[in-house]
Amino acid sequence: MDIGSVTSSGGALAREQLAEQVDLRVLRKAIEITEQSAEAMIEALPAVPPANNPPNLGNSVDTYA
Repeated sequence: MDIGSVTSSGGALAREQLAEQVDLRVLRKAIEITEQSAEAMIEALPAVPPANNPPNLGNSVDTYA
């Protein structure tokens, strides 16, 4: 068994694990930014004005099949 091949495969595994950790951190940061953007958009929505309907409108609904 060649010692050089064991150390090179160990180094490759370490680089792969590091790349996965970096990818995961980037993904988490992207999700965090998306969450902040969504919260800002929800806060920017205007308030819903109250309905200005006559009092008799919308009290009952007649439906026929």
